[in-house]
Amino acid sequence: MAISLAQVAEAIGGNVHGDQDVLISGLATLNNAGPTQLSFLANPKYAAQLEHTRAAAVIIASSVLDRVPCNAIVVDQPYLAFARATKLFDNAPIADQKIHPSAIISSSAKIASRVTIGPNAVVGDDVVIGEGSWIGANVVISDYAVIGADCHIMPNVSIYHHVKLGDRVRIQSGATIGSDGFGFAPTKDGWLRINQLGSVSIGDDVDIGANTTIDRGALDDTVIENNVIIDNLVQIAHNVVIGEGSAIAGCTGIAGSSVIGKRCTLAGGVGVVGHISICDDVHVTGMTMVTRSITQPGSYSSGTPMSDTKTWKRNAVRFNQLNDFFKKK
Repeated sequence: MAISLAQVAEAIGGNVHGDQDVLISGLATLNNAGPTQLSFLANPKYAAQLEHTRAAAVIIASSVLDRVPCNAIVVDQPYLAFARATKLFDNAPIADQKIHPSAIISSSAKIASRVTIGPNAVVGDDVVIGEGSWIGANVVISDYAVIGADCHIMPNVSIYHHVKLGDRVRIQSGATIGSDGFGFAPTKDGWLRINQLGSVSIGDDVDIGANTTIDRGALDDTVIENNVIIDNLVQIAHNVVIGEGSAIAGCTGIAGSSVIGKRCTLAGGVGVVGHISICDDVHVTGMTMVTRSITQPGSYSSGTPMSDTKTWKRNAVRFNQLNDFFKKK
C-alpha cells in the first residue's frame, strides 16, 4: 500500500516541503531508503547521512531543512513523528476472527468477537478474552485469566491462572506472566516452598518484551500499571509494583516487594534489591545496583564505565587499596 506524502504529513502532524503528491510505500533508514520510502533524522550523529539519502522524503526538524536533498516533512519532534509514521505501514497480523482447529479451548471460556486464536493455543477454564485480541500459536492461557480488548499475545507466551491483563497489552514471544515467585522458608532440612497465593495485574497499554518473567505475588498481586514498557529478558519478582508510564530496559532485575514510582526509567542491566521503593521521576543509568530506597527525583548511577583493560586492572588494584590508604592518613 502506498499513500501520498501529504497524507503522511497530516497523520504525523507535519508540513510538507516539496512534492506533496509523491507516493510513499514504507519506511527505511537514511542509508538504505529508496525512491518510494520515507526516512527521518532525529539523532544528530546521523546528520552526515542526510545529504546523501535516496529517500523520497525525510522527516526532519526545521533546523536542517537546508541540508535536505529531497522532499521533507518538517515537524517539531522528528522521533515522535517517526513513531506515528510507523503506524501507517505496520504489517503485523491483525485479529481476523479465526480460531485454529488445533486450539484447545475450554467450554467455559468466554471469547469475545473479532478474536484470533492460533494453532495449538490452550485456553483454560473460565478464561475471558476481550474483543479484537490476537492470540498466537502455542500460547497457554491458564484457568480464570482475563485478557482485555485488543491485546496482542505473540507465540509461546505463558499466562498463568488468575492473571489479569488490561486493554491493548502486547506481550512478545517467550514471556511468562504469573509464574511462582521465589518464596521459600528455611528449615533444618533445607527449604519449604511458600505457595504464591496472589497473581499479576497488568494495566492498559503495557508492552512486555520477549523472555521477560513477571512472577505472581505471594499474597497481594504483582502490579504493572498503565503505559509501562518492559524490554526483553527482564525479571520482575513477586509483589513488585511498577508505576504508570515507567520504562524498564533489558536484563534488569527487580527483587521482591520493591515499588518503582511513576515515569521512572531503569536502563539496561539495572539491579534493584527487594523491599525498597523508588519515588516518581527517577532515572537509573545502566548497570546500576540500587541497594536502598530513592526518595528524590533525579538521575542515579553506580556502574563502572568502560576503559581499556590495562587501565581498568590498574584502577581495580587501586580501589582495593583504598582502605589501607585511608588508614595510613
